[in-house]
Amino acid sequence: MNQKRVDLRRHLSQRPAAAALHYDPLSTAPPEVVAVGRGRMAEEILQAARENGVPLYEDAALVEALARLDIGEGIPRELFAIVAEVLVFVYRTDAGSSP
Repeated sequence: MNQKRVDLRRHLSQRPAAAALHYDPLSTAPPEVVAVGRGRMAEEILQAARENGVPLYEDAALVEALARLDIGEGIPRELFAIVAEVLVFVYRTDAGSSP
């Protein structure tokens, strides 16, 4: 008998993952999750960001945390610090690409 087992979850970490946030700096509301996906959906999120000139920030742990939230849900306080780092990255990237 073959003792080899098949773990269907083993490829999950190899599948690309992506999340998208919306933030209005003029609002008091925290950034909110507008898209989360793995595999093909992640590729579509990344493609849409590229097509629209949205800077991409890579952080697998943050994507995993955001994936646990519902679409339209504001980020919890526990994620404020890391999302603030993402916003600083975006602002710097945008400032560097201004004419």
